[in-house]
Amino acid sequence: MRIAQIAPLAESVPPKLYGGTERVVAWLVDALVGLGHQVTLFASGDSHTKAELVPVCQRALRLARPRPDPTAAQTALLEAVAQRANEFDVIHAHIDWLHLPILHRTGAPFLTTLHGRLDLPGLSRMIELFPGAPYVSISDNQRSPLAAAKWLGTVHHGMPEKLLRPSFGSGQYLAFLGRLTHEKGAHVAIRIAQAAGMPLRIAAKVPRDQRSYFKEHLEPLIDGKNIQLVGEVDDKRKQGFLDGAAALLFPIDWPEPFGLVMIEAMACGTPVIAFRAGSVPEVIDDGVTGFIVDSEEEAVRAISLVGKLKRREIRKTFERRFTAQRMAEDYVQLYRRVTSKLVLAEKPIAPIDIDAGLNGPRVTSQVLEIQTNEKSSVNDGPGGKRPAPEDFTGAK
Repeated sequence: MRIAQIAPLAESVPPKLYGGTERVVAWLVDALVGLGHQVTLFASGDSHTKAELVPVCQRALRLARPRPDPTAAQTALLEAVAQRANEFDVIHAHIDWLHLPILHRTGAPFLTTLHGRLDLPGLSRMIELFPGAPYVSISDNQRSPLAAAKWLGTVHHGMPEKLLRPSFGSGQYLAFLGRLTHEKGAHVAIRIAQAAGMPLRIAAKVPRDQRSYFKEHLEPLIDGKNIQLVGEVDDKRKQGFLDGAAALLFPIDWPEPFGLVMIEAMACGTPVIAFRAGSVPEVIDDGVTGFIVDSEEEAVRAISLVGKLKRREIRKTFERRFTAQRMAEDYVQLYRRVTSKLVLAEKPIAPIDIDAGLNGPRVTSQVLEIQTNEKSSVNDGPGGKRPAPEDFTGAK
C-alpha cells in the first residue's frame, strides 16, 4: 500500500530524547516499510526514517534555535500533505485534530490515531464537526470520554523487538522514568521507595511549567544517594537504567492513554508496579509482568513480591503483545478497512458480522470495532468479538 504518515513537529522522528508520539511513529513507519509498504513520512527535516521523508521544517520545533513560529510550521505541514493527498492509498495522521478540515475535503481515505487524553473541554465539539472522521485509540480506556466518535478500534503501541535487550538479574533499585509532573507521580514514587527501604533512581526531565512542582515536592527529597535524579535518558542509557532496576514504579494519577514506559520496562524483563488508572489494566498482566495496585501501601507490598515474577516470562509477554511488527500489522488491517470506503461515509458504520463476512454486514452502532488477537492487538473494547484478518481484508 501507499501510506502517508503525518507526524507532530515538536520533536524529530524518532525524538532525540523525550517524545512518545514521535517515537511510536518512527517505529510504526519503519515496521510498515519492513512489511513491504511504500511509506511517506511528513515530519521535521532532522528525522531519520526508512521511508521517504518530506521535511516540512528544518528542525523539530522544541530544539530549534531560533525557535520558529509553530503555527507557520504546522501550516506548511498541512499544505505539504494537501498537495500530495491523491498520491496515497491512505493517510494516517498523528497530529490530533489539525488536519481534519483539510483531509475531510480532499476525499482521500484517512484515519487519525489520538495519542493524548480525551477528557479535555471542547473535544466533543470536534466529533460533532467531523462526524465521518475515523479514529484509532491507543487503549480502550482512552476512548471513554468520546464514546460517540467513529472508532475503528484500539491499537496498542509496539516497539522494535531488539531495541532493548532483556536482562534477567534481580535489580538493585527502583526506577521512575517519565515527565516530572504531579500526575505522573514522581513524588509518590519517592514515598513508596522510602517506605520499602529501597533506593530510587529517577530518569526524567523537568518541564519548564513544572519547576515549582519540582522545587516544592521533589528537590528537597533528592539526596543523590537513596533518591537520585539521573536526568533525561536516550535509548542507550535507558537500557542500562531499566536493566538494573528491581521494578519500575508507575504511580500515575491521571487517565494515562497508554504509558510507553511500561512496555519499555517489559522489553528489558523488568517488572512494573503501576496504579490502577487509564490504560494500566490493559497493558500489565497482573502477577505476570508486574502488579496493579490501588494504593501506596499495596505498592510497597508488591515490591516485596517482584522477586517471584519470572523476568523471562515478562520478556516473552512483551514479544507476544508489544512489538512494532504486531502494531504495524494491526494498522494495515485498519488501512484496508478504510480504503474499502465503508468507513468514510458519514452514516452509521456497519461492523463486520463474522458469520456473514463482508457480504453480510449488520448495522448495530456508529462504532466500527475490529479485533484480531488477544489484549495486544486491534482491540474492539470490552466484550468484543475477534475476526480473523481474512474476515475483512481478504488475506492474511
